[in-house]
Amino acid sequence: METFDKWFAIVNPVAGSGKGLSDWPLISKLLRDHHIVPEYAFTERKYHAIELAVEAVNNGFRKIMVVGGDGTIHEVVNGLFIQKAVPTTEVLVGVIAVGTGNDWIRMFGIPRKYSEAIRAIVEGHSFLQDVGVVSYHKATYKQERYMANVAGVGFDAVVNRRYNHLKEEGKRGKWLYLWSTLKALLRYSSTGVKVYVDDELVVNDLVYSATIGIGRYNGGGMLQTPDAVADDGLFDLTVIRKMSWLSVLFHFKVLFNGKIYRLNKTSLNRGRRIRIESSPEIALEVDGEALGYSPFEFEIIDRAVRVVVAKRFLEEGSAGKSVADRILENKK
Repeated sequence: METFDKWFAIVNPVAGSGKGLSDWPLISKLLRDHHIVPEYAFTERKYHAIELAVEAVNNGFRKIMVVGGDGTIHEVVNGLFIQKAVPTTEVLVGVIAVGTGNDWIRMFGIPRKYSEAIRAIVEGHSFLQDVGVVSYHKATYKQERYMANVAGVGFDAVVNRRYNHLKEEGKRGKWLYLWSTLKALLRYSSTGVKVYVDDELVVNDLVYSATIGIGRYNGGGMLQTPDAVADDGLFDLTVIRKMSWLSVLFHFKVLFNGKIYRLNKTSLNRGRRIRIESSPEIALEVDGEALGYSPFEFEIIDRAVRVVVAKRFLEEGSAGKSVADRILENKK
């Protein structure tokens, strides 16, 4: 099929405060300089990238380029699971990040500089990453979504909702997420939560937040699952039990420096299935997208999506330990 080796670019024009649109001429020129002339389409509304990904695969494309942020990546991955033309592993996904947080690319060493991101696409080093399928409740109905990176429950989700609300109001700037965090910090209260990992009750306590990671980064560079390995067949689950807002503020830097487990209120569990129940219900965000409310269930799908990664990601062994090594480590 003539489209088999051709790229289809899904461009989010509003990503990164409009950089998707304003920078597309430069990006397309840089692509042409590397002899890549993709067919492309601009997203026109929320969830449009899902539809475009399905159409691209159904039309024979096996290489999809995301020109957007974490939300656009999230939608494209969901589109790959909706389409039924080919296994998800037969489609290669490359990313040129123009978003605000750009957390997914941090995991895989993809540079933010367009020319270097395109170089990674040209070099074509690929990696099969795990994907999570998440069920949650919205308007009393149980719904499902696929996650490519990190999900947040409780405080994380409240911050995300505030952040998205500010963006929808047209506000822009790197300060938005920090402002949303500080506002939520003063008002958020811990919730009674039960957490089951592979059917074992691991938490029954007042919980401030829980982070479920395939990747390591969320919230614009936070490291709340700093040891996550994207192809080990396991979620990393970080739970922060009840803390005062003053204590959270005092220890805020550990959210960014990879030392979150030094907090005595923090625990790490790993598993293939996670269930979270709460009273009252708490909110969920997945890959930066606000979804529904508890109860939640997460299940891993092994090595389900093929993505372009930086050469150094593979050279440095960033793909991590083997599945067997991680399972044995988890049992210690």
